Amino acid sequence: VLLQASGGGSVQAGESLRLSCAASGCTNWRYSMGWFRQSPGKEREFVAAITWSGDTFYTESVEDRFTISRYNANLMVFLQMNNLKTEDTAVYYCAANVNLGAGALGISTYYDYWGKGTLVTVSS
Repeated sequence: VLLQASGGGSVQAGESLRLSCAASGCTNWRYSMGWFRQSPGKEREFVAAITWSGDTFYTESVEDRFTISRYNANLMVFLQMNNLKTEDTAVYYCAANVNLGAGALGISTYYDYWGKGTLVTVSS
């Protein structure tokens, strides 16, 4: 399984970005998909995840600003990020694994497949 993330960029605080992640090589579409991010000097942290059936989960700091969605036909996942803040600046990674339970979605070690990150920079 290969994951390719895109859509990062440099924006001002309050603006929006939409990240995309395309998955290839999947044997089926029952993959849970997640977004994680890592800022310089910090550990990678969970941002959002979506199960194959469409259940969504968010870290508290983004749940009223970010929306995760997916398109199963070609297994793509999106992260719409609105009202971006400077603290959202990070490299964003998409990740995938098959049939992760809700309790595992926020834990990076449960994901077997990772894409290369896409950088999001938010300036004030």
